[in-house]
Amino acid sequence: MTGHTGDRRLGFAPIVDAETRLLILGSLPGDASLKAAQYYAHPRNAFWPLIGGVLGEDLAVLPYEQRLDRLKARGVGLWDVIASAERSGSLDAAIRSPEAADLRGLIGGLPALRAVAFNGKLAAKLGRRIIGDTGDIILVDLPSSSPAHAISLSAKAETWAILRKFFPDKPAA
Repeated sequence: MTGHTGDRRLGFAPIVDAETRLLILGSLPGDASLKAAQYYAHPRNAFWPLIGGVLGEDLAVLPYEQRLDRLKARGVGLWDVIASAERSGSLDAAIRSPEAADLRGLIGGLPALRAVAFNGKLAAKLGRRIIGDTGDIILVDLPSSSPAHAISLSAKAETWAILRKFFPDKPAA
């Protein structure tokens, strides 16, 4: 179940499959995403341009379902570290009473997983605590793609570029 329950926000199901090599974890979908029932739906959120830059594909111009198909084809999964929380508005700072997502359970079912990237400080703080020891899985902290994280898109893209090492040189057909 996703959406609103009073001021309690419920996250989305994970977008993963057995070929997921990189899992990108946000904190909890914002109001625009919940309303659209789409990850990173706010028009000023830079997620799609950032991950598109990493993959060398202009994902932002594609319809949502095609974006997800391209991510899966390239071994990228999406989810959030918080399954539900009380929150008024979309800011991470407004999150109260978070319920953790079952990250360990999800990760345990992803045999090809090589890395987990955290989209923002809260996702990294909570995600690292939930996941704990990851063995050979690399954990990567990224600046938030949210417009509330006020650094330039180019500065965000420079940091997000570290994710390129998890992909082959050529896009999958």
